[in-house]
Amino acid sequence: MPHTMSRMGDVLAGFHAAWEFESDSVVIRYERGIRTPRLFQALGERRVPLEAIEGVTLTPGRRGTVVLRAELRPGADPLLEAAAGQLKESSDPYRLVLPAERETLAEYYADGLRGQLTESGPAERHLVAAPEAPRQFKAYDAKAAFDGTAVSFRWFWTGASSAKWKAGDQRFPIGELSGVEWRSPEVFEGHLRLLRRDAGAPPGQADQDPAAVVFGLGYGPVHESLPFAAAVLAAVRDCAPVPAMSTARARRDPADIAERIRHLGELHQAGLVTDEEFASKKAELLAEL
Repeated sequence: MPHTMSRMGDVLAGFHAAWEFESDSVVIRYERGIRTPRLFQALGERRVPLEAIEGVTLTPGRRGTVVLRAELRPGADPLLEAAAGQLKESSDPYRLVLPAERETLAEYYADGLRGQLTESGPAERHLVAAPEAPRQFKAYDAKAAFDGTAVSFRWFWTGASSAKWKAGDQRFPIGELSGVEWRSPEVFEGHLRLLRRDAGAPPGQADQDPAAVVFGLGYGPVHESLPFAAAVLAAVRDCAPVPAMSTARARRDPADIAERIRHLGELHQAGLVTDEEFASKKAELLAEL
């Protein structure tokens, strides 16, 4: 018969993390160190309410280890929702690896958790807190920033496509978004795309979409871009649409405007921007002074 935990506040320590069992939740604290996955270090700590957990498994691991894993309900955690099954096994934040000699102890805690679980199926709302804003990271073609109310992309002239330069730097209030699309930087064509309400189907290529930033070698790593995506996703779920007037951009630094006009001129001379596009975009940039 499954049993409940005899003492709340018990701690089970494994490699890279320790689980503390409380009356209504499991608190996962990740270690800091060169061998700890960088995603774990970025998360620091996760408090997982029991109502977010659907099941618990204990399976043999590699090289004399056992693996205790909490299976969360679909939709309960914005981090896993944003990841959409793309995390490597070693980067699963709800997977605790322990020495095989601790299997009996691990089974005791697993049984204790199973005895307290009552919920299953998709969650109607996020039950695990998202990483907090503000957040930012460098993609290959832009610097992405989220202040809690809006996402902004500032293009790098060395990486952004001419389509993105024509569109200009972007700012997306949370109320204009319906979700995010994260494609791991560890696979081909990794990117972060913002999904906009009533915007229709996005362009096929992320490098041509002003609502997306693309990843590359060393740009948009998992431990930076995934918590960013999760924070944005959670804010979108919690926020009602805001009036369109809130999309007005702040005035820019004149030196920054001059640099962008210079780069726009280079695109014009190279034949990548038409005369009309050059004149229109130059006037738009000057109007931001």
